[in-house]
Amino acid sequence: MRRQESVTTPSQTGARFDLVIIGSGPGGYVGAVRAAQLGLKTAIVEKDPDLGGTCLLRGCIPTKALLQSAALHQTLRHAGEFGFKIGDVRLDFQAVQKRKTGIVERMSKGVAFLMKKNAVQVFEGIGKIEAPGRVSVQSKSGKSQILETKNVLIATGSEAKGLPGMEPDGKKILTSDHILELGAVPKSLIILGAGAVGVEFASIFSSFGSQVTLVELLPRIVPGEDEEISKELERCFRKRGITSRTGAKVQKASPGPKGVEVTLIAGEAGKTESLSAEMLLLGVGRRPKSDGLGLDKTRAVVEKGFVKVDAAYRTAEPGVYAIGDVVGRAPLAHVASHEAVAAVETMAGGQPHPINYDQVPWCTYCEPEVARVGLTEKQAAERGYQVKSGKFPFSVLARAQILGETEGFVKIVSEQKYGEVLGVHIIGPRATELVSEGAALLKLEATTEEIIATMHAHPTLSEAMGEAALDVLGRSLNR
Repeated sequence: MRRQESVTTPSQTGARFDLVIIGSGPGGYVGAVRAAQLGLKTAIVEKDPDLGGTCLLRGCIPTKALLQSAALHQTLRHAGEFGFKIGDVRLDFQAVQKRKTGIVERMSKGVAFLMKKNAVQVFEGIGKIEAPGRVSVQSKSGKSQILETKNVLIATGSEAKGLPGMEPDGKKILTSDHILELGAVPKSLIILGAGAVGVEFASIFSSFGSQVTLVELLPRIVPGEDEEISKELERCFRKRGITSRTGAKVQKASPGPKGVEVTLIAGEAGKTESLSAEMLLLGVGRRPKSDGLGLDKTRAVVEKGFVKVDAAYRTAEPGVYAIGDVVGRAPLAHVASHEAVAAVETMAGGQPHPINYDQVPWCTYCEPEVARVGLTEKQAAERGYQVKSGKFPFSVLARAQILGETEGFVKIVSEQKYGEVLGVHIIGPRATELVSEGAALLKLEATTEEIIATMHAHPTLSEAMGEAALDVLGRSLNR
């Protein structure tokens, strides 16, 4: 895949800019568009030959494309339940990968079009701060040029994290980058880490026929979610044949000609046991990409790889800003976009809307989907709230039964005295779409009574939101 539009080679310009952005992910390119709208002469420096960053090229977008194919595979295998008689459903994994790649290419070209439309100059190469107001761009050919600029926005994102003694080789021990490019589905797969990355790939490859085992150091899978959500997802996974090993630490991983043997230390007694699979996926998180940016030549502070910024995303170096995963406040694409807009509007002398990180929607696209916004019951209690909660299962809803997707529920966490909604937690069909209503509720400081007074159409999945609010008050109408 090769970007064609809106590329400037380092030898073609010596222009001065109001803003140079390092990184073209959902933080970098959105920041560039907003800067152009505000009249700032803007450039983007991107080391990859294609625009879009990790999210588009190696993260959110290709992963969700595979998940959609996996979901369709599951539906086709149960076509008889919908009244269709079809033959054996055979997976063409090469075609699945081709579709994924096509989506990524089209989206990347779309980002390039946006840069051209907004007169943002794009430089392909490695960006580095050389001195205040000076960013070097080194191309793959070794040529270098200095861009002069009033402001710099660091939007370099993050990369897959490895573990000591388990170095990825791309064949037996994989990162999330490697597994997106597999040519065939492994017969068996151990996934180390049961957060969003782990459970999404567990869903994908289980649907495609792999025997999947999740290994999680903490006591439950998706440990950032409400406890009831974790329990429900583990139950659903168990039903699908996905094994979850929680409270287990990987001592070592030994690749061999037939696959990988993993040694676990599990349980309070520290019992050692072995698991084997064709491949091991390291899904243990990501680390910020802050090395090699020249920040050591500035007053910017970097701690454990994260760039320290204030509420307006300014570093301690005047004119240098940072947003997104490299800051680490909430490592999500949509957060990076909002942070970039806020940083750029600050540069332009505006007053951007503040970001409330308690109101960030978090989405996990496993099967069933998981989404949340706001506080869990435990978090709310720890902050001193008197908490009431209510739940409503999708299995009761006509729409869920029509879809054939009845697992999961909506849970609302509210403050007891005034009924203000503190958190919305969803597991089930279209959870990642439904959570946007929860985000609006928190933004507007809505109460459970106001949710009840809001009419939800029938038959829809969103009815579960109104019914969960009714359940908070002990007034559920449909169960």
